Amino acid sequence: MKKEDYQFFQEHGYVSLGKILTDEELDHFVGVYNRDWMEKKDFWFPYSNHQTINCDALASSSEFDGIIRHPKVISPLQTLMGGDICFSEICIRHMAPYDGEPRRSWHRDRKHWLEHPLRMDYIQLMLYLSDVNETTHCFSISPESIHQVPLDTEPQLERGGVHDLHGEAGTAILFNVAVLHTATVRVTQHERKTVQVYYGHRHHQFLSNDSLIPVDFWHDHSDPETRAFYGVLNDKTRRYIELAGMEKRPLGEMAEILYEIDYKNRGK
Repeated sequence: MKKEDYQFFQEHGYVSLGKILTDEELDHFVGVYNRDWMEKKDFWFPYSNHQTINCDALASSSEFDGIIRHPKVISPLQTLMGGDICFSEICIRHMAPYDGEPRRSWHRDRKHWLEHPLRMDYIQLMLYLSDVNETTHCFSISPESIHQVPLDTEPQLERGGVHDLHGEAGTAILFNVAVLHTATVRVTQHERKTVQVYYGHRHHQFLSNDSLIPVDFWHDHSDPETRAFYGVLNDKTRRYIELAGMEKRPLGEMAEILYEIDYKNRGK
């Protein structure tokens, strides 16, 4: 990571890595995404702010490991986070065409970790798999410097304003999840496809119970570093092991077990 990119992150709470995927990689991962969307509907469910999501994408399509640990992502992640990082969550998300009232749902995923040089406990990768511009849904953030006191939503929007982050398919953005952000829902005939991955520090608590971590990565993988990267297990993964054991299950059976675990969280 260039020095100026690090400094930009210090002053804004995010940085765009530009288009990190080659055309061949983009075609591959769009294909993986589309197959998951079309053929693995049991893993997808409606979410807030006009989104449908699959947070068990590593279980339904293990190829997404190629995005989670993409070399052009891991290196800047390590620079920004410092120390050993770990996988925390993946959600692949779909936003359909929309003709209602434009809206945003501003939020912070976590509080700032003030002991960290960038006040960052967890970081998210936002990867666009479709072109994102002023005519589509997009990701928006209210920039915040590490030298500024964190504010509530309205004062922060008044101070930092709103940055709509556009980019061609294959563009990657890294941001501190403690900085105010939202999906911007626009009137559009275009769909938006994203892969959104959270990372944390290995010596900290897991982020959430949204994503199952398959045994292929944290237990059975031949590479010890890969096992360690995926080795911060959440309660969802532990509960899944209690119900399903360590052996591989057919995707349909896996989806049923995960649905049982997530039933209350999804409000079904």
